[in-house]
Amino acid sequence: MFIEPHINGERRGWIEVICGSMFSGKTEELIRRLKRARIANMKVEIFKPAIDKRYREKEIVSHDENSIVSTPVESAHSILLLTNEVDVVGIDEAQFFDEQITDVCNRLALRGTRVIVAGLDMDYAGKPFGQIPFLLATADYITKLHAICVICGNIASYSYRKTPHEAQVLLGEKDIYEPRCRHCYNLEE
Repeated sequence: MFIEPHINGERRGWIEVICGSMFSGKTEELIRRLKRARIANMKVEIFKPAIDKRYREKEIVSHDENSIVSTPVESAHSILLLTNEVDVVGIDEAQFFDEQITDVCNRLALRGTRVIVAGLDMDYAGKPFGQIPFLLATADYITKLHAICVICGNIASYSYRKTPHEAQVLLGEKDIYEPRCRHCYNLEE
């Protein structure tokens, strides 16, 4: 599906966004695409926000424990500084990056880089999360993944927070969040 186009011998870049709720397989899909790029002998660099230390400091890790080495960065601009002559850039947990992330991704794509970004499209309150809406608006390809509702078994698009904390950013796993469908998510209100 994602064929690297060349026009007049010049490589063209693009942006792919993988979004969805928690436990929908976003990081799993990001890792899969990045490993395939490596199999194709492409030079790949992978980044995650330094704030995300849930699993391992220098790896992105899926809930299924698949992992790939990554570089934690404090700001989106740092990604530009670390990606000279790279074919593919992977970015996990994009919702935690600053407002420059969309510009950084667009600049990379204009350089001829394939950019693959994964992140939550909505926060625990069901509101658009961080810069993901802007990335979705400028993406060339979008993949929306769904989890399974833990209440009824239907597809889940919402990340339900099981604790009373109201901060938008609260890092956690199944102890704090669970996937829910629209109906079951709204039962608690």
